[in-house]
Amino acid sequence: MQLHGFNIIGTEISPGVSTFRAVNPSNSQTLEPAFHEAGAGDVDRAVRLAEDAFAGFRRQSPGRRAAFLNAIASGIEANDAVLQRANEETGLPPERLKMERGRTVGQLRMFAKLIDEGSWVDARIDPADAGRKPFPKPDLRRMLIPIGPVAIFAASNFPLAFSVAGGDAASALAAGCPVVVKSHPGHPGTSEIVAGIIVEAARATGMPAGVFSMLHGRGHEVGMALVKHPLVKAVGFTGSLRGGRALFDAAAARVEPIPVYAEMGSINPVFVLPGALAERGRQIAEGLKASVTMGVGQFCTNPGLVIGIDSEPARQFAGQMAGLMAEAAPGTMLYPGLRDAYVQGAERFAKVPGVKVAAQSRTPADANKTQATPTLYAADVRTYLANHTLREELFGPATLLLTAGSREELEQVAATLDGHLTATIQGTAKDLEEYRGLIALLERKVGRLLFNGFPTGVEVSSAMQHGGPY
Repeated sequence: MQLHGFNIIGTEISPGVSTFRAVNPSNSQTLEPAFHEAGAGDVDRAVRLAEDAFAGFRRQSPGRRAAFLNAIASGIEANDAVLQRANEETGLPPERLKMERGRTVGQLRMFAKLIDEGSWVDARIDPADAGRKPFPKPDLRRMLIPIGPVAIFAASNFPLAFSVAGGDAASALAAGCPVVVKSHPGHPGTSEIVAGIIVEAARATGMPAGVFSMLHGRGHEVGMALVKHPLVKAVGFTGSLRGGRALFDAAAARVEPIPVYAEMGSINPVFVLPGALAERGRQIAEGLKASVTMGVGQFCTNPGLVIGIDSEPARQFAGQMAGLMAEAAPGTMLYPGLRDAYVQGAERFAKVPGVKVAAQSRTPADANKTQATPTLYAADVRTYLANHTLREELFGPATLLLTAGSREELEQVAATLDGHLTATIQGTAKDLEEYRGLIALLERKVGRLLFNGFPTGVEVSSAMQHGGPY
């Protein structure tokens, strides 16, 4: 497929105000073609076209919208060029990308089934009662309806499943809302291929021309312009806490505030309780090492904090974790800026008084391959509570191992946590009974509470809660 690098506004392509190129992180080579950043006029045109398409799109039958989503899924499933380009732009291995494509296709088809089935509108009917005293009861009916154009922000770490045709876009389109996607500058070619598939699916299924648009941009200008546009009615975002919070604040400051559905950075604490440590400490260490280093730590659910009470089994566990992390190999991160942010964050952690580097990969990282070094830090609870730096996400293959002196210190850490996507408890049946207070604290801090598992991985289903404080 020949990439053009332009913005896609409805069925048309549009040059931008400046250009940039993607970089292959595995060899630092610049990729062709140049991609055009959208200007203010492009943003306005895309959103107004989405608004023009809204009335016709929302009137499409559930079956027609389901056919649209299924056509997108089939187009992505049949396209291998998107896997090759995604590999070149992100360094993610082909097998991982094949799995991610399967997840993306599965999400689209799941939403197609959901809208065709109809229960998502959550219809409620409260019948009239003319004989009710002292006043007659009116007939009341309530249901969910589409609200208008939605701005979607593609994520860096999932170039397919949380990107142009990812879960946010699929859910908005399923509900009858046109979308304007801000592509991620780390994988613009992958985004263009998927955008082309969506445009063709819209044409083939008779959807209005403005039902989908995609805009490029390296900085914050395009995203902020989308969030502030008066015709945009909601935002879907996956990314950093700082970036998401900026969009959240901008949306709240509008004359007409709009909702921002944001999945943002998280440290996903893991509490390893005494009984579990004594019973299967080595097994837990192996699982945590795999979770921390999976995908070079580039998952929103990566466990960035592990905490247990000091004991002989806890000290053995710390030694096992150190040995496993030392054997972990460096890996290529998604793009140079992300690797640089990881290196800078690692330096900040190491400079905190009371924090020590407990282990690092024995294999040197190759800067030309945008590699990051797996690292295990260690500290006590007092150090953690005194230094806010340690409560910030370090996005990459690293985790902080905390030693607590008591159950009260475990609960103190839990009480001071900000909102996170997940928290995990490793414990025996006796542990879970004895630490009910800790569990009650964590229930109020996270979107998802896991028991005797590991946080990386998200099942796509109606029972899955994948969001923290936003």
